[in-house]
Amino acid sequence: MTEARQKMPFRKPDGEGARPTDVTETLVARGTAGAVAVAWDADQAVTALYSANYRSLVRLAAMLVRDAGTAEEVVQDAFVAMHGGWRRLRDPDKALSYLRQSVVNRSRSVLRHRAVVEKYAPKGLPDAPSAEAGAIGELERSAVVQALHRLPARQREALVLRYYADLSEAEIASTMGISRGAVKSHTARGMASLRNVLEQFS
Repeated sequence: MTEARQKMPFRKPDGEGARPTDVTETLVARGTAGAVAVAWDADQAVTALYSANYRSLVRLAAMLVRDAGTAEEVVQDAFVAMHGGWRRLRDPDKALSYLRQSVVNRSRSVLRHRAVVEKYAPKGLPDAPSAEAGAIGELERSAVVQALHRLPARQREALVLRYYADLSEAEIASTMGISRGAVKSHTARGMASLRNVLEQFS
C-alpha cells in the first residue's frame, strides 16, 4: 500500500448499522450557510462518498479486472486521486460519475499492464484474499461472469456498466469516454457475443 493511501482518512464500511451517506445530504445537514465550505472540504466530502460507494465500486472493478485484491487497489487509487484533486473538481455533484470513470480507466490500465507482464514474465503468486474476496470469488465462478470475461474489453465494460452498475446510456458514454451511439453498438454486440459464449458452456 502506498504512503498516500495510508494517509487517507478512509476505512472499509462495517456494514453493521451503517447508513449510506450522500454528499448532498451531508451538506444540507450542515445548513445552507456552511454548504460551500463543506463542499470543498476534501476529507468530509470524499469520506462520505467512500462510505456510500466503496463496496459497489470494488465490485464494479472486480468485474473488469477479475481479481478482488486488484479491484480494491484500483478503487483506493481512484479515491486517493479524487481526494488530492478535490478542490479542482468543477462540479462536486458529479463526483461519483468521476469516480466511476476513474475506476474504469484504471481497470483498463491494469489489464494492459497485466497483458504485458503475462506475455514477457512468469506468472507470480496471487494476492492474499481480502475479507470480501469470498463473495466476489463466488461471482467469478458463475458461468455468466466467465462468459463476460471472454468478450472484448469495450463490450465487457458496456455490459457491466449497463446491467450491473445500472447506468444510463449517457452515463456509460461519459464513463467510457465514447458516444451514446458507440455505447449502443458495444452493448448490442456484447449481448450477441455473450449469448454465443454461453451457448458453448451449455
